[in-house]
Amino acid sequence: MNPTGLMKFAGAVVALSLASACAGGSVVAPASTTPNGSYIGKTLFVQGRPVTAARLNLNPMPHYTTNVPDTDAKRSKDFEYTISFYGTYASIFDYPKSVNQIGTINNVGGQGCTNVLYGYGKKTFWIMAAYNQITEYSVPKKQIANLEVSSHTMPSSCALNKSGDLAVGILDGTNSGGVYIWKEAKGDPTIYTSPLSEEYFDGYDNKGNLFFDGFTKEGYFQLEELPQGSQTVQTITTSNTVQFPGSVQWDGKYLTVFDQIANDMYLYTVKGTQATLKKTIAFQGSSDCAQTWIATGVVYCGDAGNNNGEVFKYPEGGSPIAVFVGDFVEPLGTVAAAK
Repeated sequence: MNPTGLMKFAGAVVALSLASACAGGSVVAPASTTPNGSYIGKTLFVQGRPVTAARLNLNPMPHYTTNVPDTDAKRSKDFEYTISFYGTYASIFDYPKSVNQIGTINNVGGQGCTNVLYGYGKKTFWIMAAYNQITEYSVPKKQIANLEVSSHTMPSSCALNKSGDLAVGILDGTNSGGVYIWKEAKGDPTIYTSPLSEEYFDGYDNKGNLFFDGFTKEGYFQLEELPQGSQTVQTITTSNTVQFPGSVQWDGKYLTVFDQIANDMYLYTVKGTQATLKKTIAFQGSSDCAQTWIATGVVYCGDAGNNNGEVFKYPEGGSPIAVFVGDFVEPLGTVAAAK
């Protein structure tokens, strides 16, 4: 199956654009129109605008940020973050105590990551803060560090290994399709190129291997690996077809890859350059989980299509067991961390 064709003619495209974020609005097509997508070079344009990593929402519900009091956040210990598009905000929750928003982090957007492979992070987490910036926070929302990439490269994803090395994927601009890795999340990064033209999601496994996905220049899904200790990226062949890149995460046993079109999460074992599908988890009721985060017994979804945050049982999947209530602007990310 050719995902480029889907993106051009069936609306399998992203929620955001640089132009829109700078203007403070979301990229959506009117409900009565058909998406008109095409590539100019390596960049996919819909309705004349460049797009990023979530599929197009044809029936958006506008949401606007409000001043949410943070008093509950000070009393809580475990937090979930649903992160809206670049340049907007992240909405803070304390599920399962409540599904209602308890705080806001302003001037961020995109994806998030934390210092565990799965579950709740320990005291800190990272969020994309700008088109060339990644920001670290202490739980629940205190900014403590910034890292930068080349201007207008559009960092698309982030992941940390057990040693605290930070990997950031690049969607556009210089070194697009590759990853920057900061040793212990500080200093200057090492830049790794890849066969991808656009990098979407990344995640480390328990052995320190970095896996990341995206599109080739021909518009096909592809999974890549930077093995621990290696300087060379290698392509991983999956035993099934993935239509649209989604989150890549280790779940304690399997490497997981989400498919944004199928709304399925694929669980793989990886040997050499072959990923063998062991289980498929179907998500019902979600529209477009742009990023998912696996915690203990649950998986969180930043749903760009439904314009909310959702909670599913893991590894059962099925329908949401909870839907977050708060302010969202086409969420692209989600992460969980504890004090």
